[in-house]
Amino acid sequence: MSETTQKRPFEPLDELRYAFIGSARISPDGKWAVYDLTQNDIEKEKISTSLWRVNLESGETRRLTYGYKTDSSPEWSPDGKQIAFLSDRDGKRQIYLMPLDGGEPRKLTALKQGVGHRPVWSPDGQTIAFTAGPEGEKPDPKNPYRVTRFIYRFDGIGNLDAAVQNIYIQPVSGGEPLQLTNDEQINHSMRWSPDGREILYLAGNDPDRPELFSAKLRVVNLDGQIDEIVGLDSGFFIWNIRVLSWNANANWSPDGKKIFFTATTGSKPMGSKVDLWVVDRKNGTPENRTKDLKWGINFSVGKILNGETALVNVQHDGKIDVYSVALTGEPHWQLLVDGERSTAFQDSDGKRMLFTSNTLENPSELYIANLDGSDERPITQINRQHVEGIAFPKVEHLLYKTEGDAQVEGWLLLPTIGQAPYPTILYIHGGPHGAYGYQYTSDLQMLAGAGYAVLFTNPRGSRGYGDEFSTALSGHWGVMDYKDLMAGVDYVIEKGFSDPDRLGVCGLSYGGFMTCFTVGQTRRFKAAVAENPITDLVSRYGTADMGPWGSLSELGGKPHEIPDVYRVSSPITYAHTCTTPTLLVQGEADYRCPAGQSEQFYAHLKSNGCITEMVRLPDMAHVASINGPLIMQKTQNNELLGWMNKYVLGQ
Repeated sequence: MSETTQKRPFEPLDELRYAFIGSARISPDGKWAVYDLTQNDIEKEKISTSLWRVNLESGETRRLTYGYKTDSSPEWSPDGKQIAFLSDRDGKRQIYLMPLDGGEPRKLTALKQGVGHRPVWSPDGQTIAFTAGPEGEKPDPKNPYRVTRFIYRFDGIGNLDAAVQNIYIQPVSGGEPLQLTNDEQINHSMRWSPDGREILYLAGNDPDRPELFSAKLRVVNLDGQIDEIVGLDSGFFIWNIRVLSWNANANWSPDGKKIFFTATTGSKPMGSKVDLWVVDRKNGTPENRTKDLKWGINFSVGKILNGETALVNVQHDGKIDVYSVALTGEPHWQLLVDGERSTAFQDSDGKRMLFTSNTLENPSELYIANLDGSDERPITQINRQHVEGIAFPKVEHLLYKTEGDAQVEGWLLLPTIGQAPYPTILYIHGGPHGAYGYQYTSDLQMLAGAGYAVLFTNPRGSRGYGDEFSTALSGHWGVMDYKDLMAGVDYVIEKGFSDPDRLGVCGLSYGGFMTCFTVGQTRRFKAAVAENPITDLVSRYGTADMGPWGSLSELGGKPHEIPDVYRVSSPITYAHTCTTPTLLVQGEADYRCPAGQSEQFYAHLKSNGCITEMVRLPDMAHVASINGPLIMQKTQNNELLGWMNKYVLGQ
């Protein structure tokens, strides 16, 4: 695109025009990378994920698979001659093998129930490990069923009895798969031992425990014998989180004698930093290799290099960078890749590292660099043409003081149309231990493109600023971070950026909770949009998938033990005072923040004369407006922007 070409503001459909890289792997010879790419067909309202190959020297790319199907999670064979991947091209998701030199993929598995998680090659390339659910047809959800699990459903997964995953191995040459585990848990994130005799994995969702996000660290041998390395009562909390795919929170040392894993200690409150630990395979006490690192590991254990160094992502100050962490000797770490962005480490061939880069303007490009971070360069340009056509807002970096002289980091997007003081939207992140920063968020760009200044900050409770900051919310939901958020609003008004008479507030999940809490505290906002909020912490305790466990860590006890904390922090307590026109957007299959939470708030607002409406997303889970069907994403865009235009701008 020439420099004279007129750029335009970001439009609601622009978020659907981006492509996203999921998994990427370097070939054993270091010449190629293969990755899966998700793209949207806006007109047909279809989403597809295909495999691509890129030459790491020339940047030449080639598409390997086609069609409106999902081909994902590519993994090179140890000899570099084949790629194993998951595909639903025949209905149920199965493992396929594709020769590097061309030809049609060969179907390896044919399980009636389909394959669950990504394929993992054995070191000798003769066997692939994977997971699969129970055999036979899933129970008809329209029929009565009995519940015995402590937590029986998980947002985005559904009924956990039907979602159980066991570990299987399958010869690459063909034959029947061999089942290695047989329990009621979701087993995932497998890693073969260097000698190919054992598989390290995480066992999550114990049917008798409430710890939704904690997993056991186990090893199973090829005879199905299981050793537990770290259990739920060991004092360690190994995160069991499903983000795109299951995180690989553990790995082997090259000699197979040690195991590295990421975890917090169970005695610490939720929001505490995640550390990198090492433990002997046979016995011993885990050693913390990042105890004195202020910031936390971003859950996954990356590549282990020569048994001495791990490459990991570290989250701090609105960024996610690549670090190296020493695994032996004195604890030591080093920043390798940084910048005003968030990176996601993907792979290494022992000489270079492969990672994706996510900025405020471009959510997904693949980069490569030397192991010391030098000679960094992009190897994909999947979103370049789209990005070059848009006039993105100016970014103001903010640092301001709040209660107790605590410093809060934030950002303000200034639109390219209109003039200051601008109508302004306060956009609140979820979690509550999420964090904003230098990464793409579609709603922020959409609102800025429509002429709003968009304020997004990291109040107390946000990750990336040390444990004292990120755990400060325990027992103080809403009460503490409300002050931090409003201090940010006052700051941008004082600086002349924002119009105090044209303010809106919105957010999803905990951001929805804080939106509902905020409009019960102040009448300063002209409009509010709360997406999948929590509004009543007492009913949330017994209805949300993470309620029984999460409430103890976040609030400090059960509802009958600390009723005043539940009451003071619940938006429903103040709903009768709300006068702000409020739109609720709710996924009807949301188990994290169940639909009843929006319904309660809606009923209270209606009965007390507040302008309110509710948009329902049928059969949709917690974040369907971000990663669900295109019609759901379009709906959320239009409803959010339309509500703000109507009540903030009076259009």
